[in-house]
Amino acid sequence: MSEPLVIAEDLTRRFAVRGLFRRARPVQAVTGVSLTIARGETVGLVGESGSGKSTFGRMALGLLPPSGGRVLFDGIDLAQAGPSQRRALRRRMQIVFQDPHSSLDPRRPIGAQVADGLAIHRLLPAGERRARVEELLAQVGLPPAHADRYPHEFSGGQRQRVGIARALSTGPEFLVADEPVSALDVSVQAQVLALMADLRSRLGLALLFISHDLAVVRSLCDRVVVMYLGRIMEEGPVARVFEAPRHPYTKALLSAVPRLDPLARRTRVLLPGDPPSPSDPPSGCVFRTRCAIATSACAQEVPVLRDGVACIHA
Repeated sequence: MSEPLVIAEDLTRRFAVRGLFRRARPVQAVTGVSLTIARGETVGLVGESGSGKSTFGRMALGLLPPSGGRVLFDGIDLAQAGPSQRRALRRRMQIVFQDPHSSLDPRRPIGAQVADGLAIHRLLPAGERRARVEELLAQVGLPPAHADRYPHEFSGGQRQRVGIARALSTGPEFLVADEPVSALDVSVQAQVLALMADLRSRLGLALLFISHDLAVVRSLCDRVVVMYLGRIMEEGPVARVFEAPRHPYTKALLSAVPRLDPLARRTRVLLPGDPPSPSDPPSGCVFRTRCAIATSACAQEVPVLRDGVACIHA
């Protein structure tokens, strides 16, 4: 594996949430997360809703400032970069949003929206942008002539392809895909995933793939990171984590993945209760209130990520 392109060091993010009859309480969305992504590597970030996946992805791009820690992109600290340096970095990192409908302007043709990055970063003269837009649309499997159509004229899968073309317009090295197929039909999901796998291999993109669908992560990613309530529970190569999970939370997630073989034996691990509130997380291990092997020691000690797992009993 090549040298890391993205290095997140001890990232933390807190939000102040104000209640109607009470003062603001901090919500700990991400706590002490460290992660590296190498050039050309695809890392899957998985976990339940509210685990901090999207918040981490936005901090990795510099779209959201961390409350603690830092992000290095190609050796440059995003928080310390000046305006001109940050502008230069912007074209090297992009995001594909979850909802392809709301991420596009319904009043503008999709060709004009794909060309926005070319215009903002002054990558091409105005007369040459149309040809580049048509090339990008063809790259994601859309007819170039569709550049003059509006978003409502496309299906959900086609709109997501437009979002991918827009993200690729600046020639990025790092791409964050935030639940890019969760709003699509299963058949369309397969097409978009095949497209992303092809683009990753052809363009050498570093990809952070955020998803709650473990089957999708297994098919696309090199490495998987499992988050729960803002912390990393387990990480490692996809083959190792899926075949021999070590954290109780990872085992529970994998036990819920549907299987096509009706005769395959499996033991479903059911987690009791709901995830705790991020404004009042449990002491020690944040997973202990739903863990079947938790002991009194789990309430006293915050587990450190060692050998790819954060559990004192692993």
